[in-house]
Amino acid sequence: QVLLVESGGGLAQAGGSLRLSCKASGNIFSINVMGWYRQAPGKQRELVASITSGGRPNYADSVKGRFTISGNNAKGTVNLQMDNLNPEETAVYYCNAQSGITYYWGQGIQVTVSS
Repeated sequence: QVLLVESGGGLAQAGGSLRLSCKASGNIFSINVMGWYRQAPGKQRELVASITSGGRPNYADSVKGRFTISGNNAKGTVNLQMDNLNPEETAVYYCNAQSGITYYWGQGIQVTVSS
């Protein structure tokens, strides 16, 4: 079992920045991928960015060049630096950890971008 706790987020103006952090506890040695998803009202949850235990990042096309994911799966930490935010990115952001075929989720954290 893996428990994920998110921090950061909040309110930013369009063009501004925010940083999200996530800390995993429990069986962190089983984690092979960590990342962030988001879900806007009325929309499906979507991948924002992820990073493998080998340090290889993966980004949604919409955030490439603006968001940076970093972390250490062995320590159970993952961060997301979000720059040049736009109002359409207002959503609940969820930390995710993958262990084999099992997905673990944080409770979600609100990110609001004002125009």
